[in-house]
Amino acid sequence: METVISFTDAAIAREDVLVLSNINFEIEKGTFTYLIGRVGSGKSSIIKTLTAEIPLLQGEATINNFQIKNIKPKQVPLLRRLIGIVFQDFQLLTDRNIYENLAFVLKATGWKNKADIDKRINEVMEEVELLDKLLQMPQQLSGGEQQKIVIARALLNRPNIILADEPTGNLDPISSDMIMNTLFKLVEEGHTVIMATHNTTLLKKYPAKVLKCENQKVTEVTEETIDINDL
Repeated sequence: METVISFTDAAIAREDVLVLSNINFEIEKGTFTYLIGRVGSGKSSIIKTLTAEIPLLQGEATINNFQIKNIKPKQVPLLRRLIGIVFQDFQLLTDRNIYENLAFVLKATGWKNKADIDKRINEVMEEVELLDKLLQMPQQLSGGEQQKIVIARALLNRPNIILADEPTGNLDPISSDMIMNTLFKLVEEGHTVIMATHNTTLLKKYPAKVLKCENQKVTEVTEETIDINDL
């Protein structure tokens, strides 16, 4: 299978404080991977390194054939258009409806033709099964529906990789299941999903590869060896 993300002898620091070192792992196309670990263990730092938001201290990291260590500033927008990002706190614009939220992102990334914009918005809203919510305001939707809109927003520019940072952190169990089913559906369609989470229940219900951040290291673990007290 094709490797779309890799870290080789890598280290990540934030504000001159070492977060993770000796990072070595690969993620293959069309797979689902969990990132687990306590708050401050480095999960979000890995995600922000992959989007070139924080620099790589040493070693190599590759995503979509972009070398993060030596990426040029002008390449960063190109990299980020190939990645969909799903946030825990939605970050939807509350002064405009769902259609306007999505159109704003497309226009900001260079889309100009209204017919093309309308078509793409309809496609992603159908993908998350919320086509009937286009004219609603974010605050009119449930938490689970808002997070599905965030996934739709992440899909707008047809990324092949989705980075989800605690996407179920603010959701009830039913809404969490809704989001997990949506993310795994994307994997079935060929997307690669990396999800940071504290929720061990999800790991048991939706098994997949698990990378654990602990003691400045990243190790692959099995669901059976995870201790809920470690998260």
